[in-house]
Amino acid sequence: MRQSKLFAKTRNTAPKDAVSASHKYLSQGGFVDMLMAGVYTYLPLGYRVINNISNIVREEMNSTGAQEMLMPVLQPKNIWDETGRWESLREVMYQFKDRSGKETGLAATHEEVIYDIVRRNINSYKDLPLAVYQIQNKFRNELRAKGGLIRGREFMMKDLYSFHLSPEDLDDYYNQMIEAYKRAYNRCGLEVKVVEASGGIFTKKYSHEFQIISPAGEDTIIYCSKCDFAQNEEISKLKAGDNCPKCESVLENGKSIEAGNIFQFGDQYAKDMKGYATDKDGEKKPILMASYGIGISRLVATIAEVYHDDKGIIWPSSVAPFMVHLISLNKNEAADDIYEQLTNQGLETLYDDRDISAGEKFADADLIGLPYRLVISSKTGDQIEVKARNKDQGALKSFKEVIDLLKK
Repeated sequence: MRQSKLFAKTRNTAPKDAVSASHKYLSQGGFVDMLMAGVYTYLPLGYRVINNISNIVREEMNSTGAQEMLMPVLQPKNIWDETGRWESLREVMYQFKDRSGKETGLAATHEEVIYDIVRRNINSYKDLPLAVYQIQNKFRNELRAKGGLIRGREFMMKDLYSFHLSPEDLDDYYNQMIEAYKRAYNRCGLEVKVVEASGGIFTKKYSHEFQIISPAGEDTIIYCSKCDFAQNEEISKLKAGDNCPKCESVLENGKSIEAGNIFQFGDQYAKDMKGYATDKDGEKKPILMASYGIGISRLVATIAEVYHDDKGIIWPSSVAPFMVHLISLNKNEAADDIYEQLTNQGLETLYDDRDISAGEKFADADLIGLPYRLVISSKTGDQIEVKARNKDQGALKSFKEVIDLLKK
């Protein structure tokens, strides 16, 4: 992609309400554009990051046997009345009457819709277990949307739902999903803590949150740095300085960003929405359900919070919008050739061919934060100056050496 043709430019100033690094740099770097509080456009750079994260998550969900689908955002009141959540979620769910006078809502979550689909299509143990998911925008009427993409009113989410006839089968898949989540976050460059938590407003049952330690977080967790014990401070009877109940090490606390959560509903929806299937003996059993969410757009912000310095974002290679930032300093003919060769090698490249100063180009490269910067200038001769975004110094290399480095 030639930067001269890239839609959305970098900005010199951050939004007035930007208090987090991710909000500041994602806006300044031309990744997102705010329409109103909590509602953002993902510009081309930001949407490339969204797609890279989505593909990682999609691969890990598929690895568990889950099937991707897409459900409606518009949902009728009557299906929510079956669980009583039309009233209990009134504060966070956008609800209105359509032109015919029917009460309708925008999806804050999809448990009711998917359970209705399952109860009408599943009637035998032969069809279970089943896991389906979608990647789609959700809508929640946040009182104080803040932090850019960390807490929005419209946001992109992966929500998966699994269905089972026995608690043992549900537990087995639930544990598989914990491991799949850990792999997904790890591939995005994030160290995640699996945190015991309450069910919050969406369920009375227990849940697990996937938290990333960050000063920009809204949660506080109690955790052990020596083992995998972690609890949300809201439910924990322990505090920092206590001994870990698993390994006796000293517990710590810290601010964290909730980047995902999973719930076991058990037979709650079977009772409310009357979903049953026959087992091997012909006996009618409730269809058990669990749900599993990952905030895709929130992950964009979370990664930017974890990976940045005072100049901009430092994207991990797995999610970066491009792998290479090629910069031409008055040597466009040579840089054009290098750009073509990089593209032919399958290396996604943002090529800064703009007629601006070297200082402006370098500042934009640091702000956008691609993994590698390649500079072509009169000083580099027939070589290329290569610098990793997370390193202070670069080095001169031949084109072959550059390709070998990037393909590692």
